[in-house]
Amino acid sequence: MLNLYNTLSHKIEKFQPLKKNAVGMYTCGPTVYNYAHIGNLRSFVFEDILKRALSANGFRVKHIMNLTDVDDKTIKASQAAKQTLKAFTAFYTHAFKKDIRKLNILPPAKFAPATRYIKQMMTLVQNLLKKGMAYEKNGSIYFCLAKFPNYGSLARLSNQELKIGARVEADNYDKDNPADFVLWKKWTPKDGKVFWKTPLGKGRPGWHLECSAISVKELGQPIDIHAGGVDLIFPHHENEIAQSEAAFGKQFVRFWIHGEHLLVENQKMAKSLNNFFTLQDLETRDFNPLAFRYLLLTAHYRSKLNFTLESLQGARNALNNLYEIIRAWDKPKIGCAEFEQKFIDAINNDLNTPEALAVLWNLVKSDYPTSAKAATLLKFDKILGLDFIKYLGKKEKIPVAVNKLLAERVKARQEKNWQRSDELRKKIEESGYSVEDTPQGQKILKS
Repeated sequence: MLNLYNTLSHKIEKFQPLKKNAVGMYTCGPTVYNYAHIGNLRSFVFEDILKRALSANGFRVKHIMNLTDVDDKTIKASQAAKQTLKAFTAFYTHAFKKDIRKLNILPPAKFAPATRYIKQMMTLVQNLLKKGMAYEKNGSIYFCLAKFPNYGSLARLSNQELKIGARVEADNYDKDNPADFVLWKKWTPKDGKVFWKTPLGKGRPGWHLECSAISVKELGQPIDIHAGGVDLIFPHHENEIAQSEAAFGKQFVRFWIHGEHLLVENQKMAKSLNNFFTLQDLETRDFNPLAFRYLLLTAHYRSKLNFTLESLQGARNALNNLYEIIRAWDKPKIGCAEFEQKFIDAINNDLNTPEALAVLWNLVKSDYPTSAKAATLLKFDKILGLDFIKYLGKKEKIPVAVNKLLAERVKARQEKNWQRSDELRKKIEESGYSVEDTPQGQKILKS
């Protein structure tokens, strides 16, 4: 039984889809104006674990992920790069897809670029205008929050916090209080060649509009699950709820699931703060992207995680150690039911990946035959996504040159020549391996 924390109810609930064994899942994808930073990628990894957990529980998941390829940021950045919006966003869309492949994130059933849903967005706005939930002002169209009394239910905004009526034109705004938000933006010269000619006028959609239009087109309404980072709860997800429920007169989403921030030196990671790393930044430091995935699994998705290069190094060492251990295992047979039940119990308890990893390590240390442990480990990896199959039972040949360095280092340590020992360690690391000193002797690992 899968239990998930629902942001809407603020409690853990048993998950059951509207349709038997079929789950409609929508996730907010990236704004493709730059490389995704690893704070963004934490959200996509948590959503991947969620999808894998749903599948492990026998559900067929239809997952839709939007791509914001038109908004203030993409237009401004494409103009600065002197590229068309289409060419500019295509480059960063490709980069994003490359990143998620490296992290073993399963692709959605469909990537949904916002620019392919202009017709659906226009129809939604017309519906809101017809119902009196939206109004036109100076050529732009806004949603009227005063006519949606349930606004703020997701973020639990109190009546004292609501200050409704001021119009907000920007796609992103940093405000403590909600305000009427733009649905359709009138074209201005700063938009350049980015506009659509529609019955709503010459212009383009506001950022919040796309998710409502895309999700109802691809999944219908209500959606079983809508997931994203906690920074999207307000105003983005609140605005999605308002425009969707006002337009169609029924619940928009049944389960809202949000992942917490990845911090750097205890600050939120953000491009605006210039304190972010991309996956490429980690790779240039010789980190396997899956070491980053492993690090994310060590923290619960609803807990903040403070990222440091030292913690990533620890995750890499743990993962490499695991890879080396399973190289010596026999071919998978049967499995260990005891550990499999403990693992799925941890995952089904609101995606408790730290507990699931603890179960994994207890399995590794257990006295079961390695063939049984191998079979169970591969089942675990259908959710963890750490590529165990690439290493299982595949002993690696250490290059002759590295073995020679190892032998020299043994001799240096026997002679207590610690300076020479450290020099040799560095040479071994430069060759793509790391060495650990254990009571049983040197242990060589692929970096």
